[in-house]
Amino acid sequence: MSSYLLIIKTELPTAISEFLSGDHSGSWYLNGQTLLIIICVVIVFPLALLPKIGFLGYTSSLSFFFMVFFALVIVIKKWSIPCPLTLNCIEHYFQISNATDDCKPKLFHFSKESAYAIPTMAFSFLCHTSVLPIYCELQRSSRKRMQNVSNIAIVFSFLIYFISALFGYLTFYGKVTSDILQDYSKYLPHDVVVRTVKLCILFAVLLTVPLIHFPARKALMMMFFSNFPFSWIHHFLITLAVNIIIVLLAIYVPDIKHVFGVVGSSTSTCLIFVFPGLFYLKLSREDFLSWKKLGAFILLIFGILVGNFSLALIIFNWINNK
Repeated sequence: MSSYLLIIKTELPTAISEFLSGDHSGSWYLNGQTLLIIICVVIVFPLALLPKIGFLGYTSSLSFFFMVFFALVIVIKKWSIPCPLTLNCIEHYFQISNATDDCKPKLFHFSKESAYAIPTMAFSFLCHTSVLPIYCELQRSSRKRMQNVSNIAIVFSFLIYFISALFGYLTFYGKVTSDILQDYSKYLPHDVVVRTVKLCILFAVLLTVPLIHFPARKALMMMFFSNFPFSWIHHFLITLAVNIIIVLLAIYVPDIKHVFGVVGSSTSTCLIFVFPGLFYLKLSREDFLSWKKLGAFILLIFGILVGNFSLALIIFNWINNK
């Protein structure tokens, strides 16, 4: 949650300033911390207070359509930026050249930044903590219906992000950066559609925070108040405390890439690889040499190796950059 709010704090002032003309430096609406606090009070906290996750399905649908819009714009803008890349794209707006090596896609590209790739991808799986609350509120809940929901959600998410990543790379090739929207702002600085997409993405990120907050609050309620009946006072205080903590973290953490890298290589790899393998090995009564138990063991070892290797590379990069 703090990672998503950190994105809002960093990117929203820039997105707003692109719609303004003249010098507005020093204005409160261009201060990331001020905007973050206002948004959390007005949008995040009220949505996080909702006792059931069902209503958040509407906000998730809105976020999904924002991401579809994002993917469509990236596909269309592929033919609006020339290759080789030039900073003066207005003069070469419809010129596309694939004559140089810079405009040839490479199947693999490894650098020291690759250490952040797997942890960042693993970071996205933190949203899977919402599966159990969604299952509890699913009409006629069953494993089959929940599997259908999961399959549809994963397929659509994969298609959107795969298309975005593919056409983003085929637009900038070796010049693509970790924040692809900054690339479009750099080469199409006055494009209103690109500016609108940035705002849509920020709203999509913002509306995801209450969805992740729900299982976090539910876990705290079960840990400390499982033997008590539902209380709005407990509900309100835990929601308020969690929101204050994530806002403070978002204000004082300097760089989102480090958050994605560290959380992805530690917490995310545990949630995706380590814990599922451990749970299956602990709960299954099958023979250890069975295919399923061997698969769970391989998943466990893979998660430990990937997490430690990525975290070590990230720390190594920190030391070298000092």
